Amino acid sequence: MAFQFSTTARNAALDAIETTVGTSAVLEIRTGAAPANCGAAATGTVLATLNLPSDWMANASGGSKSMLGTWEDTSADATGTAGHFRIWDSTKTTCHIQGSVTAAGGGGDMTLDNTSIAAGQDITVTSFSDTAGGA
Repeated sequence: MAFQFSTTARNAALDAIETTVGTSAVLEIRTGAAPANCGAAATGTVLATLNLPSDWMANASGGSKSMLGTWEDTSADATGTAGHFRIWDSTKTTCHIQGSVTAAGGGGDMTLDNTSIAAGQDITVTSFSDTAGGA
């Protein structure tokens, strides 16, 4: 049997992730599939770099946590098709979160307004949430 956790424990675990990453987290949108894990070297081309709001995730509720504020890059770094993202601490020393990127309805971990990115284009994250396991 898998572990099961109370909603309170799940919310605390999710809130601890944002605390660990810290304020002024940096989001990179990259081409291709994500590396094997956050500790592996970054892969793909950086298409967009977003400085996330100081408080970038809402408080966890019901075992889930959603993006807070506007996540936007007003001028994309390069041209390509978005495939994955990485969220780093403010110094871009440690990758803490990574996952897939899709357009609406694509089933990715993060949803963008458009995954076909041209250098200089405006990029907006339209959906990002995390749900703790163990319900």
